[in-house]
Parts: sequence; C-alpha cells; structure tokens
Amino acid sequence: MSDAVRFLTGMAQAIATLALYGDGHPARERALDAAYQPLADLQGAQPRQSFTFLGDEVVHGSTPLGELRNWEWSGRLVAAGMQRLEFDERVSRDELEALLEEILARLTLQVMDSPEARQMRPSRIRMGAVGVRGETAPVETLTATLDYSLADEVQAIRWMHDEVEQMRPVPLAEAEAVVRSLSVAMHGDQQMILPLLRLRTHDEYTTTHSMNVAVLTMAMAEFLGYPQSDIRAFGVAGLLHDIGKVRIPRDILNKPGKLTPEERAIINRHPIDGARVLLDTERNLDMAAVVAYEHHIMHDGGGYPALHYCRSCHSASRLAHVCDVYDALRTHRPYREAWPAEKVLTYIEERAGTEFDPGVAASFVQMMRQWEQRFAVLEDERQPVRAPVTAGGAEAAGSVTAAAPTLGGAPG
Repeated sequence: MSDAVRFLTGMAQAIATLALYGDGHPARERALDAAYQPLADLQGAQPRQSFTFLGDEVVHGSTPLGELRNWEWSGRLVAAGMQRLEFDERVSRDELEALLEEILARLTLQVMDSPEARQMRPSRIRMGAVGVRGETAPVETLTATLDYSLADEVQAIRWMHDEVEQMRPVPLAEAEAVVRSLSVAMHGDQQMILPLLRLRTHDEYTTTHSMNVAVLTMAMAEFLGYPQSDIRAFGVAGLLHDIGKVRIPRDILNKPGKLTPEERAIINRHPIDGARVLLDTERNLDMAAVVAYEHHIMHDGGGYPALHYCRSCHSASRLAHVCDVYDALRTHRPYREAWPAEKVLTYIEERAGTEFDPGVAASFVQMMRQWEQRFAVLEDERQPVRAPVTAGGAEAAGSVTAAAPTLGGAPG
C-alpha cells in the first residue's frame, strides 16, 4: 500500500474516530498518529502534495490511485464540497488534527464556510471545490484553485511511445492516468478549459498531437452529452489513435518533400499497425483499437484502410476523426503552413457528408465557435493551465500540432 493510500485511509479512519472520542482519548491519538505518519513520509520526499476526489476516482498529484477506485469516502468528501485537498508545505500533527476536525464539521453540517474559518486554517493547507475561486457557498471552503501544468502528462506520453517503439505492450494504466489528469485540467476553473499544446519541434508531433486529440475528443463527447465513463474511454481512444505511427521512421514522418509510393504505403499502414498494437495489449482496448483502425476512414467509405463494403464507423471514431483533422490542419508542418482556424472549420463544414459524419461535423463546428474562449494554448507543457485572459476565439487557439501527411482526406 502506497503512502498516499495509507494517508487517505488513515485520514478517513481518524475522522470517524474523532466523531466518537474527545480530546486526549487514546483511540483518538492512535488514529491521528496513523493518519499523520504517511503524510509526513510523503512530505518528507515532496512537501507539496495534492489529492483530487472525482467521485469514483481519487487522484494523487496526477496519478490515479487504483486501490481507491469507487472508495466510499471519496463520494462523501465530494458531497461535502471538498474535491481538492492541497498541502503547500510540511504540516504538523496539530495542523492535521485541526484540518480533520474541520472536515468532520463539514461532513456533519455543523459549520458553514466563512472568512473566519478560512483564517483559522494554516495557509499552506487548502481545500475546496476544484477551481472555484473566492466564492462563498454553504458547506464549502473555496480556497483551492487548480494551478495545473501538463509536464507530467507529456512525460508519460513520451514514455508510453518509447515502450511501444521498443515493441512492448501499450502501458494502459499510464494512458488512463493521463486521460484522468487531462480531465482534471479541463475542469480546473470556473468554466471548462481546453488545454492544447503548441508544437515546438517536428519531433514532438506524436506527443502533442495525441494529447490534443484526446482533449478535443473528450470535449466533443462532453459537448454531446455522453456519460463520464464514455468521455474517459473516448479520451483514451483519442490519446492512442495514432499509436501505429510510433514505429514509423521519423525521417518519413517529418519528410518536407513529396513522399515516394513506398513511403506513402508505410504511412497508410499506421491505422492497421496501431490496431494490432492495441489488440496485442494484455488488457481490453477493443474500442481504442477500433478508433485506431477507423480514424482515417471517411463517412462515404473513402480514406484508408480500404473497406470491402461501406459501413458506418464507431461513434468514437467519427469524433476522433474530425478532432484529428482539426488539430492536424491547425499546425505548421514541414510540408505546409498551418491553416487559420476559420478555414479549418469551413473545410469541415464543406466536407460534411463525404469525409465527415454530417451530425458530428456540425456539432464540432458549433462547439468550436461556442467554446472558442475556453481554449488555453500552451507554448510549453510546464506552463500552468489557466483560463485565457483575452478573447480571440478560435484564432487564439493558434496552431497546435499536426501529424504526418496522409492520403484520402486531410492530414491527420
């Protein structure tokens, strides 16, 4: 059991014990010790610690705690308005005890949020609803803001791609962790934020493109009203849609000139290779494999791989396809300049019914125009994810990333 899991389970036990015993009782002291020691161990290695409670998921930093999936205390904390708990510096046992007393009071509805209550808590401890800033609401201490970067996620994606490049299975746990973290980042402010990375060097395209397509696909699924479980699954599929390109030589992927027929054949093979990589993974990635296989197949049956008979693609594939094309065309590549946002949206509208599913294309364009001020384009993955300060609409989304040249439709 990790120190993070030991701390949270110890914290829950201590809160329950505090409800039964008064100051100085041996059972109370033992419970507080059991909660404090793993926190002290965590902060000994890294003083800043954060925990996010998403109902059925518990995330430590950017790492989901699988042992606490569907943990009953997570739902209790969320119901009490506590989605986020942060420690900025090392805390004492007395400070932890005061924090647990406050959490107990919240859970039993004995206190309401007030400036006085916030002042009594050490400033290095913050808790409250994820991303809500400075508002006052019943049973909430809204001092926590989510200041998030994507550095860990980018590092995890690069590591996943290295594993696949070395002919190892796809690390599904890491892919799911990245998607959960992206979901946290997307909902880390008063309004939904769509964090997209701008491509800096051509060698980074696989990483940035994969992450951006995951973000756009999840945003699209949320815009269309899919349940949270489907949104996460679509995010994993979007993250892994181009996994077949990881094993393509980079000199072909980044070639500035015209591809030879042999090179085009290698590029066009990546959907099949990606599906095989995902199906060879030990755990169930059937839907992600379908999306990897289908994301270049057009609505009218064109594109690649060639279909023996025209059929409808999976709904996740139809979403990933339009997100893939948008992200690809919005980025400068060695063989072409990035397209302006409005030109890309016009292209998608014009190709509805041939390349794109008409309903998906219309909804995507509507989402991009309706949520245009929610894009946060990051020049660097270490840059904090924050709501854009200036309007600028889709133009502010800038050129983000793209993938290799393709046949049968727009690059993607």
